[in-house]
Amino acid sequence: MAEKKRFVVAIAGGASRYTPGILKMLVAEKDRFPLSKVVLYDNEDVRQKRMGKYARVLMSEYYPECEVVDTLDPEEAFTGIDFCFMQIRAGRQEMRRSDEHIALKHGCIGQETCGAGGFAYGMRSIPAVVEIIKNVKKYSPDAFVLNYSNPAAIVAEATKRIFPNDKHVINICDMPVGIMNQYADELGVPRNSIEARYFGLNHFGWFTAVLDKETGHDYLPELKKIFSKPLPDDHFTDMDPSWRETFVFMRKMVSECADYLPNTYLQYYLYPKHMLAGEDPEWTRADQVMAGHEKQVYEMVDEVCETGKIMGTKYGFTEEDLKDDDHATYIVDLACALAFNTHERFLMMVPNEGIIPNLTQGMMVEVPCMVGSNGPEPLNVGEIPAFQKGLLENQYAYEKLTVDANLNGSYIDAWHALTLNRLVNDTDTAKALLDDLIEANKEYWPELK
Repeated sequence: MAEKKRFVVAIAGGASRYTPGILKMLVAEKDRFPLSKVVLYDNEDVRQKRMGKYARVLMSEYYPECEVVDTLDPEEAFTGIDFCFMQIRAGRQEMRRSDEHIALKHGCIGQETCGAGGFAYGMRSIPAVVEIIKNVKKYSPDAFVLNYSNPAAIVAEATKRIFPNDKHVINICDMPVGIMNQYADELGVPRNSIEARYFGLNHFGWFTAVLDKETGHDYLPELKKIFSKPLPDDHFTDMDPSWRETFVFMRKMVSECADYLPNTYLQYYLYPKHMLAGEDPEWTRADQVMAGHEKQVYEMVDEVCETGKIMGTKYGFTEEDLKDDDHATYIVDLACALAFNTHERFLMMVPNEGIIPNLTQGMMVEVPCMVGSNGPEPLNVGEIPAFQKGLLENQYAYEKLTVDANLNGSYIDAWHALTLNRLVNDTDTAKALLDDLIEANKEYWPELK
């Protein structure tokens, strides 16, 4: 039997707080998805060197056959690669915090993908993502780019236009996977035993069925009953507090959504007054992340770099410990489908080419796709109800205008985009918001005229 190919993977955004989880999952999946080299690419020297040193310690102990390179040079990073996993955050958490605080100053939610924060973040992300993809295309034209940089819907709309019909540029999000894993836990079934039927835009969609892969049984009615019951006090206590609040509030959303199960992010679009009332201008989500998960990850990385070892320390792990990162697992699963032509099903963002006939054609919808070596092949959804259609068309107009504003340098398109955003929804507020965001983002945005 021929030896299985060993792949070369570049991680764009190599200094990210998510990188340790990605690296651990690559270790966990080394038999299924073997590597010869992993390259960390970033544009921040100090953070990159620190993560590179951590990666070398990790791989020397758990995956010595995999070479580690860290670099700030795109040619070195992307030459001879098979995959680029892209997880960049233009402006880092500091600019996320700025977005949130500016939005709250104007009485709006600044959430990083949904509200004015999503608009600002999208305007920063598009140029950065496009530059990386162009470099990958230059140095490894046949490599797959798996982009899961947020705000994914806006980024997907931009990459669709700049790299049309390029099946090597794939936009994904792990949020539906996280929700499905929660469904599996609630049902008491294995996480990989169910699959979704779903439609929408990224962070803006509905589950229409949750199917047992073997029998085809639809668990959706059972899930609606589960999510309609009050929760015991100790439920979801192992979650980050903000995510616990999200899944608790899911009860209300499910009880008021007649036919489907809503994506958790719909809480922002359907209940903005409730969500705004829970915001703390002195302690936003970015503040929580910087003081919580981000701080913990980099403290761990620093300690590993200082001691030069992982095994035998509190950061050592077993085979079971390796399989606890939904974010990383989804990426490796998808890479395997592309590499080995498995035709597994994933929720992915693809152009609407007849998938949902009563939605604008070309809209980057998120739907189930069968994935093989030729990229995603979407499943037909069919026509959707008027309520969901109206919400999606409005959201797509906002996303389209955001991309127009960025690519054309148009102030009026940016203003119109924010006016359409359901978390702003006022022309005067949109203008005041935009002017403040322009001032804060001079380093990142194109000039708007």
